[in-house]
Order: sequence, then structure tokens, then C-alpha cells
Amino acid sequence: MRILIGAYACEPGKGSEPGVGWNWARELARRGHEVWVLTRANNRAAIEKAVAAEGLADLHPVYFDFPRWARFWKRGQRGVHAYYYLWQLAAARLVRRICREHHFDVAHHVTFVNYWQPSAFAFGDVPFIWGPVGGGEEAPAAFWRDFSLRGRMYEAARELIRRRGELDPLVKIAARRAAMAFATTGETATRLRSLGAREARVISQVGLLEEERENLARLPEAPSLPFRFVSLGRLLHWKGYHLAVRAFARVAMVRPEAEYWVVGDGPERQRLETLAGEFGIGGRVRFWGSLPRPQALKLLGQSHALVHPSLHDSGGWVCVEAMAAGRPVVCLDLGGPAVQVTEETGFKVPAREPEEAVAGLADAMLRLAGDRALLRRMGEAGRRRVATDFAWERRVAEMEEVYRAAAQDRAEEPGNAEGRCLKYEVRTPPYS
Repeated sequence: MRILIGAYACEPGKGSEPGVGWNWARELARRGHEVWVLTRANNRAAIEKAVAAEGLADLHPVYFDFPRWARFWKRGQRGVHAYYYLWQLAAARLVRRICREHHFDVAHHVTFVNYWQPSAFAFGDVPFIWGPVGGGEEAPAAFWRDFSLRGRMYEAARELIRRRGELDPLVKIAARRAAMAFATTGETATRLRSLGAREARVISQVGLLEEERENLARLPEAPSLPFRFVSLGRLLHWKGYHLAVRAFARVAMVRPEAEYWVVGDGPERQRLETLAGEFGIGGRVRFWGSLPRPQALKLLGQSHALVHPSLHDSGGWVCVEAMAAGRPVVCLDLGGPAVQVTEETGFKVPAREPEEAVAGLADAMLRLAGDRALLRRMGEAGRRRVATDFAWERRVAEMEEVYRAAAQDRAEEPGNAEGRCLKYEVRTPPYS
């Protein structure tokens, strides 16, 4: 097939959204499809190096960016969403042109993973697949009282931006024109349907390549003692690490040999360190700061279980990595982690109010620390789940069926780019 991939974020060897963009394009090209990937020009060096190294003759990068004088105001994460919105608007003309030139069977938007911003790829005259996209998740209102003023302001601004996006006619056009819209969570699927998407199915955007799974599986078993929990990620209010610290304080009273490692940095670090001191566990909670990926994974290998109490995470990449490493996951029953983790691979703690969540996290941590057989069973189940349900090879094979169904539907009903419902039943987990 001839496939156009829309990947604003697309970079080899990276996790999160850059990895999502690259892995879709790479795996489709490796399976013999002719793949064009439209991305930002700042990804050129890394992409072309990887294309040459892997001999990806069927992968054709197309780079688009504004002139330097028109993007001087964007610096790192500053202004990134405004720039992304303008990039999508400006790229729509290019999308229409290359669709006319190459006669694609399907166009697939894969990054950014935001449901509340438009996609240029909805405006090509080819069947349009949207997602998986996320962002429909939100922290339960009861948890806001534990946030700092900065955190509450962030949540209020996030809600305002999402609601404004839902009123954007270009976002609604993308939803209506999608032959299939994929959402990272049920919350986002509901919002996509409210925007006019005829079909919105749930699928995690997270996947691991074979070599990534093998590397994680090779991490050694953690030493028997001390029993060690670990969290990896940016220290942000909505990541919920303050809940994990409070839960570990309860664990520490029962399991004096236990430790809790926090790998990452961010604006909440000082607050978390203070909280650990207030509970008298400052010597047993270690803050490692931000580390290169190999060092972070080494620390994962020295730990027994991952604690990831995020309050509105669309993805939860680290949860899948931990399962691939044979580590059970303790998370809240919210967002992307709730899609990824099952009762066989970890604990999904109810999150109706903070005290209940803290008690649930502590109970799950104590159960793992006190039952090594359970720890092993969950670790082995996690490896199996990742190998079957979060392998990029499997993910791409499933999406090929979606592409073929969309192309066939278009052939049967030519000239109808809007309002079609794709006649395709997604069957394989983690789809639902």
C-alpha cells in the first residue's frame, strides 16, 4: 500500500511521541509498504541517518517547517502547542499536493497525540485514520485540593484549552472525516464521539520494538533485600508522586527494610523531598534526579516493582517498559495505565479521593513486598502481555487491516470524504 504518515514528532531511538511517530513509519516500511512520513525539518538528521543505516528504501521522509524568522519565538516546550497548531494549518496545503502526486491508499495521523487540535491529514483526498490520540483524561476533582497553586492553575488552564479546542471547527472536521478514530483511553473516545467521530475505538499508543523488549527482559533480578519500589518520570503535580510518598510512609512502618527510589526531576521535587521528611522517611526515599535512559533502566533493574500513580496520563510508557522487564506495576485506575495494566500484571487502585488512593497504593505495595510468589507471577504475566499486546510488529499488523478496510470502503463509496463509518471490527487486545 501507499501510506502517508503524519508525525510532527518523529525521531529514531526516542521514547514517548517521537518514538511513536518513528516506529509507525519504520515498521510499515519494513513490512513492504511505500511510506511517506511528513514531519518537522528538525528531525531530518536523525531520520536520514537511521534510514541509511537500516536500508529503509521504502521510507520517504518529507520535511516541513516555517522559516527561521517565523519560528524564533518557539524555544523547547515554550509555545509548542501554538506552533503545532500553526504547523498543522500550514501543512494542509502540502498534504493536499502530495496526495494528488502519490495517490495514497490512506493517510494516518500519529503525532501529536492530542484530540483537541486539528490534523492537516484530514484534508487530503484519501481515507483518514486519526490516532490514537489522547488528552481526554482529567484528574478527579477531589485530588485538586492536594495540588499547589501552580498545579491548580495548570489544571484550570488545561481544561480551558481542551474546551476551546472542542469548539474549533477544524477539530470537528478532523473528527467527522476520520474513517476510524483511535483513542488512548475511554475518556478520550467519549470526547471524540462528541466531536462527531462515527467510530472511536480504544488502543494504547505505547509499543515496544523487539530489540527493546529483549533489552528489558535482560535486566537482572533485583536483590532480595532491601525490597525496593521505583517511580520514573518528570516530577509534576499530576504524576501523583505525592500520593506514592504518603503510601510508602505506611509501608515503611510495616516493612522497615523497604526503599522507594524516585528517578526524574521537575518542579515538584522540593515539595516531595519535604513531604518525605515530614513523614520521617527521608532516609528511605531516594531522589536520583534526571538520568540518561541507560542509567534509569539500570535502576529499574535494581527494583522489584514500579509505582506510577498518574492522575491523567494518556500513555504511561514506563508502565509497559516495567512489565517488559518483569516488574509488576502499581497504578491508579485512571487513564492510559489503566488500559495497559491488568489484574494479572499489577494493581489498579481506585481513585475517587486521595485518602482512598493512598490506602490502596499502600496495600498493593505491602502485598507485593510480602508475597514473592505473587511478585514473580505478575512479573512473568507482564512480560507475556507486552510480547503479545504491546509489540510494534503486532500493532502494525492490526493497523494494516484498518488501512485495507478504509481503502476498500473508499473504493466502494468514492467521493465521500466526510461522515463515513468504517466497516471494520477491531478484535485484538489492547483494542476495545
